Amino acid sequence: MYTRREFGRLTLGGVALPLIGRLADSNVGGVRLGVQTYSFRELPRAEGSDHVDVIIAAMKECGLSECELFAPQVEPQLGPRGRGRGTPESRQENRDKLRAWRLETPIDHFRSVKKKFDAADISIYAYNYSFNADMNDQEIDRGFEMTRALGAGIITASTNLTVAKRVVPFAEKHRMVVAMHGHSNRTDPNEFCTPESFAAAMAMSKYFKVNLDVGHFTAADFDAVAYLREHHANITNLHLKDRRKHEGDNTPWGEGETPLREVLLLLKKEKWPIPAYIEYEYRGAGTPTEEVKKCYQYAKQILA
Repeated sequence: MYTRREFGRLTLGGVALPLIGRLADSNVGGVRLGVQTYSFRELPRAEGSDHVDVIIAAMKECGLSECELFAPQVEPQLGPRGRGRGTPESRQENRDKLRAWRLETPIDHFRSVKKKFDAADISIYAYNYSFNADMNDQEIDRGFEMTRALGAGIITASTNLTVAKRVVPFAEKHRMVVAMHGHSNRTDPNEFCTPESFAAAMAMSKYFKVNLDVGHFTAADFDAVAYLREHHANITNLHLKDRRKHEGDNTPWGEGETPLREVLLLLKKEKWPIPAYIEYEYRGAGTPTEEVKKCYQYAKQILA
């Protein structure tokens, strides 16, 4: 296991990553377990408010003390999101409001979010701010400022290769790692999915790395264990979920074909300081908090 001083000197491909305020309490067998807060997306929040207090309460109940923070849970809920929801006019109006909020909200707002997590002894390792084609340059740039104010040193992004090219100068300007998150769509060469798509991104900038979702990678019929073994130095963090191969469904952990056990035991054996974050996406019988607890217990049993 690494000492705090040794961990602070660790790099990904020569790019220094920040040392979080402490080693996570949810470190099990030397493996850093946490949660992608998207897992708590269905927990209710007050109208017009952010989701931060709800997330913190859920994480404390689960016993998890580090996370990848999902940007829509920090941003105001201005209306239903997603393709086909609302009229074209209402969608555009809400999009304009969101852009204005991102650009005009004082940076102290994000520092105050960090203070809430700090007070709960929870670390924000990465900010999941997914760059897309309708973002202007100011929104892209602002994402890096938000991330730094939140105390995170990494942006994770569900994006594509075309948009990633636009992000390069901003990553270089802020000297901040952007980790590309893949899905399971192998038919679109612009999407992040294949090992080749991740390699293409990393060739663009030394600040581009990989946020490997082992469930999606398995559903795309790739070998997550082999990829982790070969490319661990360029992987910022993992998303843990169970899916079936051939673009199969998300399943409760242990019922799919994702090699969760092998992935976790490899992290434990090699002592790589790669956080492994629960991402709850299957349709469970309990609340999101209850299901995340089940996933955490599953991982702890493997690592015991």
